[in-house]
Amino acid sequence: MDLPCSPERGVVNVIVESPAGADAKVKWEPEDGVFTLSRPLPLGLRYPYDWGFIPSTRAEDGDPLDAMVLSDVTTFPGLLIRARPLGLVRLEQNRKDGKGRERNDRVVALPVNATRRVAATFRDLPARVREEIEQFFLSAVVFEKKDAVVLGWGDPDEVWEVVRRAGRPNQ
Repeated sequence: MDLPCSPERGVVNVIVESPAGADAKVKWEPEDGVFTLSRPLPLGLRYPYDWGFIPSTRAEDGDPLDAMVLSDVTTFPGLLIRARPLGLVRLEQNRKDGKGRERNDRVVALPVNATRRVAATFRDLPARVREEIEQFFLSAVVFEKKDAVVLGWGDPDEVWEVVRRAGRPNQ
């Protein structure tokens, strides 16, 4: 996918894999050019918001940077959302090869066209919403032997540092 991770200053591109309400993790497979079923979520669990990735990035775990877009509209896999990062959930988990631990941070963003109707940074979100997002990330992988741990939240400046290290923004 030849799409920049950041089309303009202060904005990231996010490709939706699993839309809000989905009870399965869908994953983009660049080699095949299709979305595939990665796994079902644990019973009763659904994505609270759109889940996807920031294109043209590679995170510490070898995959594109993960992103959750806080939106209250219906979307679908493959949709491009231009989003403004609110913050970053710092997450650590077991490596895929089982040797040691790795970071698998998740960008939390708001669609640009939401015009700040929810928050300017993650600190503007109610504490309960932040805690529920953290718990979702932990619950979604509870049976995956990742032993995930939330290390806290980072502000939008930290998001840009992670994006800078993981990819090449246009701006």
